[in-house]
Amino acid sequence: MKVLKFGGTSVGSVNGILSVKKIVEAQNEPVIVVVSALSGVTDELYKVANLACEGDLSYLTFYELMVTRHLEMIESVIATDKKNEVISKVESQFTDLSNIFKGVYLIKDISTKIIDTIVSYGETISSIIVTAAITNAVHYDARTFIKTENQFDKHIVDFEKSNDLIRLKFNILPQISVCGGFISTDTNTNFITNLGRGGSDYTAAIIAAALHASMLEIWSDVDGFMTADPRIINNAYVIEKLSFIEAMELCNFGAKVIYPPTIFPVFHKNIPVKIKNTFNPEAEGTFISREKTDQAAKAIKGISSINDTSLITLQGLGMVGVIGVNNRIFGVLAKNGISVFLVSQASSESTTSIGVKNADSVLAVNALRKEFSYEIAQGEINDIFSEDDLATVAIVGDNMKRTPGIAGKLFGTLGRNGINVVACAQGASETNISFVTDKKSLRKALNVIHDSFFLSEYQVLNLFVVGIGTVGGSLLDQIKKQQPKLMAQNGLKLNVVGIASEFKMLFERDGINLENYSLELDSKGITVSPEYICNEILTMNIFNSVFVDCTASPQIADLYQTMMENNISVVTANKIAASSEYDNYINLKETARRKGVKFLFETNVGAGLPIINTMNSLVNSGDHIQKMEAVLSGTLNFIFNTISAEIPLSKAILMAKEAKFAEPDPRIDLSGKDVIRKLVILAREAGYKVEQDDVVKNLFIPDKYFIGSLDDFWKTVPELDAEFEHKRLALAAQGKRWRFVATMENGNCNVGLHEVDTLHPFYDLQGSNNIILITTERYNEYPMMIKGYGAGASVTAAGVFSDIISIANIR
Repeated sequence: MKVLKFGGTSVGSVNGILSVKKIVEAQNEPVIVVVSALSGVTDELYKVANLACEGDLSYLTFYELMVTRHLEMIESVIATDKKNEVISKVESQFTDLSNIFKGVYLIKDISTKIIDTIVSYGETISSIIVTAAITNAVHYDARTFIKTENQFDKHIVDFEKSNDLIRLKFNILPQISVCGGFISTDTNTNFITNLGRGGSDYTAAIIAAALHASMLEIWSDVDGFMTADPRIINNAYVIEKLSFIEAMELCNFGAKVIYPPTIFPVFHKNIPVKIKNTFNPEAEGTFISREKTDQAAKAIKGISSINDTSLITLQGLGMVGVIGVNNRIFGVLAKNGISVFLVSQASSESTTSIGVKNADSVLAVNALRKEFSYEIAQGEINDIFSEDDLATVAIVGDNMKRTPGIAGKLFGTLGRNGINVVACAQGASETNISFVTDKKSLRKALNVIHDSFFLSEYQVLNLFVVGIGTVGGSLLDQIKKQQPKLMAQNGLKLNVVGIASEFKMLFERDGINLENYSLELDSKGITVSPEYICNEILTMNIFNSVFVDCTASPQIADLYQTMMENNISVVTANKIAASSEYDNYINLKETARRKGVKFLFETNVGAGLPIINTMNSLVNSGDHIQKMEAVLSGTLNFIFNTISAEIPLSKAILMAKEAKFAEPDPRIDLSGKDVIRKLVILAREAGYKVEQDDVVKNLFIPDKYFIGSLDDFWKTVPELDAEFEHKRLALAAQGKRWRFVATMENGNCNVGLHEVDTLHPFYDLQGSNNIILITTERYNEYPMMIKGYGAGASVTAAGVFSDIISIANIR
């Protein structure tokens, strides 16, 4: 035989009861069906009782609504020939209940015994209705065979008496039996009691264990145990199999699929449990048994959490080596009926922290202070205190005990995401690692753990993209096109959760649709400012965050420090930060290292060319960079490759701007400022302390052309055409070309116009290409050469994209 339990949502609607009827009648072996009250009825009973006790006549209105709901259910699900009989039984129950409410209203007082009696009617009435709805079902009253004893004002199951009565009651087992869950009676007084919240699950497990059932099935409105709370983790999924230990750990730490004590009776009798969905009976659900987890399975099965945590801490040197301290702690808490769900103790025994519910916090602290009043007065124990409104998270899995490094990975992942661990605990069984954090970090913690331990189908990076001009727009287009491949082949999802243009910004925690982000930005976006961008990102507090800067804004670059201090990685095409004052550059690098995040700026030099990464690899492997020679301006290289008898200097500059190689104001390129920034960045990455003012400049355009407006520049620059053409002809006659070269040798830096002949590697540099020669202790006689496209929105965006992908590979 099997025991099937159906929850309040299963029996709380017409469709639900009809589904229950279909499921039960399809069973091919005898079944005992345990049902909860209709969804919400228990809470309604408490509410009506409280209103009556307060002398509030509105209790009658809520009471009548409750009666009407049950009668309407009977009208909808009970066969015509049974309706009158069922209505008579249910109305009799409601008559008794009404008389109790009248008594409470008159005396304006209510005892625990009366409350227990009142709430018992929910399951009693629902079980009558469900029995009548199922063909040939026989009704039983659970109060006649589920017995409890009073311990610390709690109703504890009397298993010996209950088991005897259950076996006697079901000695002759009908094909279908139905009873209400949750309800019980006291062994000694026979007063009505109950098994507390979730007690219907417990009732079903007690019956299953007493009768040695072949299976216990828990039917509700979910498909089974999920890897995490689906309300927080969008891509949480059903766990197919769990061991009893795993299921118990998940239940104890907040997974509300089944009531935690349910596991114990069936575990001891080795009765498997199946979690099924009444409204989706075809789903496989979750199977719980003693069967050990496959060693090839993932290390952790699921994540559970309790967002109602208070941490009580006792601290003092007087606790060290003293026998019996823990006995006193837990003894006094037990006497006060306080349940402890987490214990964290320093190996020195000088500090012990315990996790309790927030509602028990004050009572726990007062009880402990009273118990240890002498030690506190003597200074042996410091003042006992609580930290309230915290959250507890547990990762659970039998395979953790066979997988080294789980705890390291867990706390490393939390640290990189800026999640502070207040306390932690792990038993020797290694089935559960629990930690306490502040409640505001709970969503982020759950998401990052789910992602890091590959419980998610995809690893997720949440991107904030600032600047959607040529580079930023190209980046978003590349992400959109590449996303399906990254998800299919690499298990990586790039979730763009924030976009900011020059005028507007838009943030969506679940991700922005890149098919029409421009329209969404225009219609939903709000006015942009660096302060708003920063505040919105920090308020979202989202996991695995990456701040992507595709602007040339100093104000946006100023946000990097704040971002990284809050454990947000930074990827930037903006050269301002890395070429700013050396102390600021070093501070940003050190912040990234200290916080365990990334500060990546590969595209600051050479667009998508792997220059900085290559240099870092050389330096990190012990090589020493002695000299660098480079053509680093795609704009200037384009100009010097374009100048000819037909195209003078001024026209070549205009063509570079129109081709979008040059900045909107080409004087930034022509002044050498852009090249100087790039050279400073390279010198610093090579290990030298260099400021922009340290770079010697040999410019080819006089300073006077950089004074005044941009319009003034375009009007006056043609004055240089004749002189440049004369020099070009002389240069060509010698078989040489111009290249604007950046040089660093042992920390000494200069930029200027060089003449190179046909034997020089720079001579054949085409279009807007960049090139760099790197001389090191290893690459001395023959320098390393990197060459390729060094300008353009698409290659720069590709370089930014590559930096983003590299962040995904750090975990």
